[in-house]
Amino acid sequence: MTDNQGPAHKKDLTRRRMILAGGAVLAAAGVGAGVVATASADEETSAAAKGGQGEACYRLTSETTEGPYYIDADKIRKDITEDKEGIPLTLRLKVIDSDTCTPLKRAAVDIWHCDALGIYSGYENMSQGGPGGGTPPSGAPTDMPTDAPTGTPTGTPPSGGPGGGGGHSEPTDDERYLRGTQLTDQHGYVEFTTVFPGWYQGRAVHIHTKVHVGGKMTDAGYEGGHTCHTGQFFFAESAVLDSAKEEPYASSTTTRTTLTEDTIYDRSGVTGGLLKLSYRKGRMARGVTGSITMGVDPDETHDGTDL
Repeated sequence: MTDNQGPAHKKDLTRRRMILAGGAVLAAAGVGAGVVATASADEETSAAAKGGQGEACYRLTSETTEGPYYIDADKIRKDITEDKEGIPLTLRLKVIDSDTCTPLKRAAVDIWHCDALGIYSGYENMSQGGPGGGTPPSGAPTDMPTDAPTGTPTGTPPSGGPGGGGGHSEPTDDERYLRGTQLTDQHGYVEFTTVFPGWYQGRAVHIHTKVHVGGKMTDAGYEGGHTCHTGQFFFAESAVLDSAKEEPYASSTTTRTTLTEDTIYDRSGVTGGLLKLSYRKGRMARGVTGSITMGVDPDETHDGTDL
């Protein structure tokens, strides 16, 4: 891929250091009684938008490893569910230039994640999900300072170690469920329809993402340009515990790694990829909405293979 030159209108290169944490965007209005809404204590809003108007600004979102199960963008679609069972998840993402605080238009956003039992498409023989080895999560949420993590990972984690690094693995099958790419609109937004991910040994529940800029759409997918961000989205422990009460998650006996035990999540809240989640209390099976804003530097290259 060929790197793009930065736009000439960028003048204040120190602004990124002063803008606020890559925050989740979900309006508080409309969240009524009986709705569970998770958020990070780190989340703050910026005064960079004059008079409360204009685009909100966020710090540069954390870069993470690509992991061993990435497949280059070739499925341009909103609904990535295919026939996979699980709690419906609407994932609403916004991508902004963390220098100028403006939305990134027509950036290609990839997401990919495991199914409800920890299996990745394209790597069904290599993924470690499904029944066997451990017990489903139980007890109080463990992402709070006063709580102790539940369980200790045992056995062999997925290829590349607990962090999902250690080099790319070639796909072993032709399945492509729970993978997809879309272009952001003029306001920097993109939305995916998927299912709440499950868990596998060695990692907390997460979704992978990449942001590509400078390329173009072709019949084969998004080509050219470069990858300016590689990251992962994470889920509050309380929401994961709620998901474990529903099928097919409840049937999993795979030992779970909690958010506080995870080796990739950097504990920086939304800057580190922690999603804001909203769902009806006691009725999570009806669906969850997750949202976040990613502050990225379109002039940088971060493909996540060197972390």
